[in-house]
Amino acid sequence: MTKRRMRLGLSVANFGYHYAAWRLPESRNEADHDIGHHLRNAEIAERGLMDFLFFADLAVVRDVEHPTIRRDMEQSHLKLEPSLVCSALAACTSRIGLVPTMSTTFNQPYNLARRLASIDHISNGRMGWNLVTSTDKEEAANFGLSAPLTSEQRHARAREFAEVVRGLWDSWDDDAFMRDKVSGRYFDRAKVHFLNHEGTHFNVRGPLDTARPPQGQLPIITAGASANAQELAAEVADMVYSAFAHFDMAQNYYASVKGRLAKYGRCPDSLRIMAGIMPIVGHTREEAQAKFDRLQDLLDPRVANGMLLINQFPDMSAYGPDDKVPDMQVMDIHLTAARDPGVTARLMERARREGMTMRQLYAAVSAGFWHLGVIGTPTEVADTMQTWFEQGAADGFVVQPPYLPGSAEDFVDMVIPELQRRGLFRTEYEGRTLRQNLGLPVVPSRYAA
Repeated sequence: MTKRRMRLGLSVANFGYHYAAWRLPESRNEADHDIGHHLRNAEIAERGLMDFLFFADLAVVRDVEHPTIRRDMEQSHLKLEPSLVCSALAACTSRIGLVPTMSTTFNQPYNLARRLASIDHISNGRMGWNLVTSTDKEEAANFGLSAPLTSEQRHARAREFAEVVRGLWDSWDDDAFMRDKVSGRYFDRAKVHFLNHEGTHFNVRGPLDTARPPQGQLPIITAGASANAQELAAEVADMVYSAFAHFDMAQNYYASVKGRLAKYGRCPDSLRIMAGIMPIVGHTREEAQAKFDRLQDLLDPRVANGMLLINQFPDMSAYGPDDKVPDMQVMDIHLTAARDPGVTARLMERARREGMTMRQLYAAVSAGFWHLGVIGTPTEVADTMQTWFEQGAADGFVVQPPYLPGSAEDFVDMVIPELQRRGLFRTEYEGRTLRQNLGLPVVPSRYAA
């Protein structure tokens, strides 16, 4: 029996996941628009035998004067469109998978299916799709909407959207094109299929003007902890991006999503649950802590306070970094579905109990609040990952480097060898396609005999 192994992705968020990463002296000023920066990260991930690069996306520049988004104002507004980045990287890499974020709320199925199938051909089968249902009000305004769609509307649209995209990817049989110059037959007309989809949200004739992708069906990744998001994942996803800082919450989520699969005729191994992890790695714990402290020293207090506000902490902008955390109530506002409403309250209570300063509270949130954060040696990071992997909290991890490319190199050079030594991660790629490397089965065309 083949031993179960972790799957690993590298999430590329411009300068990195820490909000002061762009201020490091070694950070490249134009990393957000430099394809060379993305290529270097891809080369690091490929050297580490990682499964894929992941590109989050939000098509908006927010109101940069609003205090709750001050954390975003420096580094995360500017970005290249992720599917085009993946297209460029596809021509310059050979094994790493490529997963851009593309919204079902602000796209049309035909355009998206065509683009992703094209890049799957360019990459020889290394493309995936992070399917999101967009919830941001300011992003919605860029697409003619006065407000985001409701959860029910978003997920109903997404379900039908995925159905249409998958149907379009089956437009042509794998052997439809004979390209016979002697007979003059370019393709077998019996092996092209018109979708003729007529649904609630979309009417799409098809067929796609691109041959069936090398993978047949591209792997789809989703996220979200609401009941609607979990049902969508159980029905259509090959991977789920899980975002929890605490083991028990991640374990409960893992069991909940996996428990929904049977309803859709799927087995637990058909879906990979990938936990977000931000590792800060050093040869010693002191070295790792020094790397984190260096970032924290560059964190603008205004940005830090904005980071607290979006996580439902009270407005504490009147307090300086060395002031004690005041005795204030947590904000009673909407929480994203992936977050436990008690986490913020528990941290505020801990801050009061331990007499934390504001600087210490900033550090507690920066080190891992909505995702798993680990500061330590390769052994300590690997211990945490192994526990989550073996005790039902994750099938793998999406690594969120605090700064790029340095912390990605640290992970590849220090943590991955430790995972390999334990037999938890591959020592060579198993296949040529993203689907093969993820251990996902080939999906035959719906029109196959």
